[in-house]
Amino acid sequence: MTDFTSALCRFAADPVTTTATARLVTALSVLDWMAVGRAGVDEPVARILRGMVLDEAGAGQAQLFGQGRAPLRSAALVNGTTSHALDYDDTHFAHIGHPSVAVLPAALALAEQEDLALVELQEAALVGMEISVRVGLWLGRGHYQTGFHQTATAGAFGAAAAAGRLAGLSAAQMAQVLGLVATRAAGLKAQFGTMGKPFNAGIAASAGIEAVQLVRRGFVSNPAALDGAQGFGATHHGEGDAAAALHELGARWMFEDVRHKFHACCHGLHAVLEAARTLDIAEPEVAEMAVRSHPRWLSVCNQPAPETGLGAKFSFRTVLAMHATGRDTARLDSYSEAVCADPRLQRLRDRITVEGDDSLSETQAHLSVLRRDGKRVEAQHDLLAPMSLALREERVRNKAAKLIGGALSDEIWALLRQGGAARELAARLATGA
Repeated sequence: MTDFTSALCRFAADPVTTTATARLVTALSVLDWMAVGRAGVDEPVARILRGMVLDEAGAGQAQLFGQGRAPLRSAALVNGTTSHALDYDDTHFAHIGHPSVAVLPAALALAEQEDLALVELQEAALVGMEISVRVGLWLGRGHYQTGFHQTATAGAFGAAAAAGRLAGLSAAQMAQVLGLVATRAAGLKAQFGTMGKPFNAGIAASAGIEAVQLVRRGFVSNPAALDGAQGFGATHHGEGDAAAALHELGARWMFEDVRHKFHACCHGLHAVLEAARTLDIAEPEVAEMAVRSHPRWLSVCNQPAPETGLGAKFSFRTVLAMHATGRDTARLDSYSEAVCADPRLQRLRDRITVEGDDSLSETQAHLSVLRRDGKRVEAQHDLLAPMSLALREERVRNKAAKLIGGALSDEIWALLRQGGAARELAARLATGA
């Protein structure tokens, strides 16, 4: 076993010291995951996978988002895919991926079957999501820029670690798990814009729990398959910066820096929308707006005049016009063909310009607004800017309430904070759809 793998395995299997911040942020990510998963049950990709799994009529070991029960691996596949179907889940920018949608489906399925407590589930999920972030950092931008989807690749190792911890595996067994999942972790950015993107998250969750189940039965793999010769890093363009990935592991929780989405659109648009929230912008008073963003986003979310709700989610001009005309960019139903066809929105959209600015980071954006009275107001926002825990809790809970209703979101939050059984949380996946 290599030093890198050994460090990850000890962290995954041994007792950990958590912080109040890490515990709260984990609970918020679980609530956020539940909300986006429940809200995504009618997405076509969710219906297709759920239908396939239910038709197989396997052992009902774990609850599915929407309805029905399935074997652990299948439940993780469906729930991971469903929770990423709206692309509205949390993001970690060091990881360059979405931690919760890969890790939580695997962790909850196993915790439900083993009838474990929610406090155990949340600790294991925290450990797993931390490992996914650390592995993502170890793989680096070379891995991502080559075309691998780190939500799926790094996420599979996090899912395996969380499930392995809940299964009570030793560090030696955890090495077998990580070695085995190294041959299963997969996911390509080529799937972006298709049902394949959320499916990548489901694959990661399923691969993680599968590896744990096999190792529990005595399956033997190469424990150096993550970072050894011809291992995952070497064959998947990993940068292999173990020192950075392991820095303060066990003492500092990088997962505390996860960012939750508060707008139902591409994360590349969030910085400018957050900047807009600080300004007094109302469509009748706006003469023109100018956006500056990191150039990478111009090829991702700069559709100039989309005609569909999906297109609107990738359009600087449209989401800013939506905001200025009083539409809530956090709501799923704000994105539609009818909104895109609104003449008032179109007139304002045509007065918005967007340009790239290399001086800005990928998490920053600048907005300049010229009012009709001649006054110019400007704001800049960085998604990595600190946010108080109280404000973060308020905004995540408000988002969840908009997606699944205040009563249910409050019920889930109370469970997470006051404790109970993982099975109680799993029961809330069902919608009766």
